[in-house]
Amino acid sequence: MQPGMEGNKVSKVTFVLKSNIRQYGMFTALVLIAILFQILTDGILLRPLNITNLILQNSYILVLAVGMVLVIITGHIDLSVGSIAAFVGAISAILIVNLHIPSFLAIILSLLLGALIGAWQGFWVAYVKIPAFIVTLAGMLLFRGLTMLVLKGQSIAPFPKFYQGMSSGFIPDIFSGSNLNIFAIVIGVIFSILYIFNEVKHRSSLHKYNFEVSSKTTFIAKLIVMVVIINVFTYVLAQYDGIPNILIILLFLILAYSFVMKKTTMGRHIYAIGGNEKAASLSGVKTKRVTFWVFVNMGVLSALSGLVFAARLNAATPKAGNLFELDAIAACFIGGASAYGGIGTVGGAIIGGLVMGVMNNGMSLLGLGIDWQQAIKGLVLLLAVAFDIYNKNKSA
Repeated sequence: MQPGMEGNKVSKVTFVLKSNIRQYGMFTALVLIAILFQILTDGILLRPLNITNLILQNSYILVLAVGMVLVIITGHIDLSVGSIAAFVGAISAILIVNLHIPSFLAIILSLLLGALIGAWQGFWVAYVKIPAFIVTLAGMLLFRGLTMLVLKGQSIAPFPKFYQGMSSGFIPDIFSGSNLNIFAIVIGVIFSILYIFNEVKHRSSLHKYNFEVSSKTTFIAKLIVMVVIINVFTYVLAQYDGIPNILIILLFLILAYSFVMKKTTMGRHIYAIGGNEKAASLSGVKTKRVTFWVFVNMGVLSALSGLVFAARLNAATPKAGNLFELDAIAACFIGGASAYGGIGTVGGAIIGGLVMGVMNNGMSLLGLGIDWQQAIKGLVLLLAVAFDIYNKNKSA
């Protein structure tokens, strides 16, 4: 082999390794954190019951993270999501419990209310040009106050079974397994096949346009690892009650928003605005309209988060949604979103949310108080943003 060819091969391997580290670094961190707490908790963390609880306990934060990452990519921030979640949860309780409106209709009306709130805030940010920090800080205070007013300082409960099932229900096993939920295992196999098909198609597309790709051995190893993780995960769920309803909602949101951000014009415009708003405007991007709809979307997902949280508690409470905004923002930054805008992925935000969730759950199982948990989460967030700034300065 000629020296030049060997050097090119080494540089190619180095490029692929760096790309994989950037892409999968946080996922690797999640796996290592889970293994650490699995050891420290004597195997409690990854028991079927606790895995299911992890999904249920963090579902409303993950819903918020999906919307928040779009806001952060555009270079903005939303501090009002927790208060909006609480307010919409309170309104849904009044509609369902007090006014006896059917749950499905109340859910639709609540999501529309979230869209209106998002439009209200998006108007001030996009068209009046008030900084999002100020607008959403005002929204945080406004909707927290309105929540207290409509609930009159009291909780409203209980919700109907249909409403509760959104957050705490499970998909029934159509195969009627005795000790295992066979449907969950079948879903794992189907999802594995779809994953392999999508990855092979994506790799072929990269080859077609002469982009750098990992070696065939690395690619196959990656597929094997991911298929094992998917099927082990669904097998663990099958040992309890199977697949939670909220997990299906989350998977739909992740796939839909990932598609929008990667494959559509809207997604490219969102990234363009975060990268350089003036340049995007000069390129023909309707920056005001895109920003407006990003906040409308955030309002809808805040409403959904509030509905999920109320359904899990089986009550609407005045203090619902407390600090949700901080957990959602932290999930996005830990998952690789840039504090400067223009960088971030939906998948990364979900991984960041799971890192926070596993840390919370693991520390609770170890008996660490909420004071230590908050301190450690704050330190992790600071390190994540510092790492982002370090990479930005290094590449400048």
